[in-house]
Amino acid sequence: GLSMGSGFIIDQAGYIVTNNHVIDGADEIDIILSDGAVLAAKVVGADEDVDLALLKVESPAPLTAVPWANSDQAEVGQWVVALGTPFGLGGTVTQGIVSAVYRNTGSGSAYDRYLQTDASINRGNSGGPMFDMAGNVIGINNAIFSPTGGSVGIGFAIPAEVAAPIVEKLRAGQAIDRGYLGVR
Repeated sequence: GLSMGSGFIIDQAGYIVTNNHVIDGADEIDIILSDGAVLAAKVVGADEDVDLALLKVESPAPLTAVPWANSDQAEVGQWVVALGTPFGLGGTVTQGIVSAVYRNTGSGSAYDRYLQTDASINRGNSGGPMFDMAGNVIGINNAIFSPTGGSVGIGFAIPAEVAAPIVEKLRAGQAIDRGYLGVR
C-alpha cells in the first residue's frame, strides 16, 4: 500500500524530519519537493516512542532548511500555521492558534506532551511543520482528535524542544535511551 505524509528539511545537506508512522515499514521512500522534484530518501534513524523519523536525500543543489523555534516559550493564544499535504492534495497551509501547551492525551506513552492547535490538520499532514509567526518550527504535526475522521479543530504537534534533541541524536547515530519508573 501507499502511504503519504509530510516532512520538512532541517539541513541544506538533505536531512528531513517526519513522523515515524509515515515511513514505518516502507520499502521505498520518495520525497517530493515543493518544486515537484522527486528524490529517493533513506532512513537515518527513527524513534517509535516519540513518533519521529530522520531521513536523508541526496540533492544536486543545496536545499532550503527551516530553523527550530524555542517551543518552551509557546503560549496559549499565539498564532501558528500548519503545513502539509492533507489527503495528498499538495502543499497546503492552515492557520490557527496554540490551544494548549503540554496537552496530555492519555496515551500513556513516555512522551505524552503535545502542543494543541485548532489549525486544521488532516490525514497527510502528519510529519509536517507547525510554524510560529517568525517562520520557525514550533512543533511537528502528529495527530488529531476526531470522532468523524476529519479535522474538528483539535490537532496535536510534538513540541520542538522534545523533537530537536532526539533528531540530533538520530543524526549522530546515537541510541535513544530512556529511564522510566514502573509506576502507574
